[in-house]
Amino acid sequence: MANGTDSQGRRRLVVLVGIVLTLAVAWWLFFAVPDSLEELFGILLILISGVIGARFAGRFAAHRFPEYDVAEVAVDGPISRDGRGRVPSAGGTPADDIVEQIDRADDDSNASALLLRLNTPGGEVVPSEDIRLAAERFDGPTIAYVTDVCASGGYWIASGCDELFARDASLVGSIGVIGSRVNAAELADRFGLSYERLAAGKYKDAGIPLKEMGEDEREYLQGLIDGLYEDFVQRVTAGRDLDSETVRETEARVYLGDEAHELGLVDEIGTHEDVEARLAERLGVPEVSVQEFEPRRPLRERFSVGAQSVAYSFGAGVASVLSGDEGKRVEGFEFRVR
Repeated sequence: MANGTDSQGRRRLVVLVGIVLTLAVAWWLFFAVPDSLEELFGILLILISGVIGARFAGRFAAHRFPEYDVAEVAVDGPISRDGRGRVPSAGGTPADDIVEQIDRADDDSNASALLLRLNTPGGEVVPSEDIRLAAERFDGPTIAYVTDVCASGGYWIASGCDELFARDASLVGSIGVIGSRVNAAELADRFGLSYERLAAGKYKDAGIPLKEMGEDEREYLQGLIDGLYEDFVQRVTAGRDLDSETVRETEARVYLGDEAHELGLVDEIGTHEDVEARLAERLGVPEVSVQEFEPRRPLRERFSVGAQSVAYSFGAGVASVLSGDEGKRVEGFEFRVR
């Protein structure tokens, strides 16, 4: 790797020069000048100064001559604001953390390109859009790479990148929006429960599970779904340079990578190495070096997130399966791009 080797050589040279200079200054300050200092004590001070100088020189060299020129950010699992999936075992990375990583890469002068690695079944509408916008505003080439799944909200995100790569057996597509509710009206009747409406506004309680849905409510909620679907189609049409009819004709199907490529939903079929080769081509360098950007969390917060996940699994897991906790929601009704 010519580019990476040059950077490593320069870094080592900077570190070496820093050590030599530090040792020279330390020798002069602690050993050569003061005659009263014993030789052993002087040598100790010189060695300590050399270590400190090496650390500072190493940090400066890492910043001045980085080993990477491509930032890689992963979108794993269901897409949501807080990173929780509909079931406890299906957690993902919080959308705000992903946006922060992309923005940090954009601000990093060393990161000339963005590789967005996708493995997600989809999720919430607005968080998906936030990630798409972050990828779209990145100042440099952006390539989305699908490992296993890039469905619905994942494809929404991919539409903000310049190119989309996938594997032969990747699942890609599901360009659609789903709205769902639990109809518990009969169950409520069986247990002697009744729904007593206290609301202002005709459609404030549209979709509440404990009552039957009227036709006007169904039309209202379907209208919201249709509106979100139109937004989805527009994002894909503009971002992926596809005809809107081609997008609609998929009817929210998922396709294997090679079939998605034939339909134009994917630009190229290839591996991670193939993506790196394309990025090198776009940056005009022989090879690229990739640095994965991850959320910057203190250790205490990591433990806190883990504890919350356990509590969520035991306390809220069953409730999330029954009622759903992703997507845009209208009281008991939810919308998801997945």
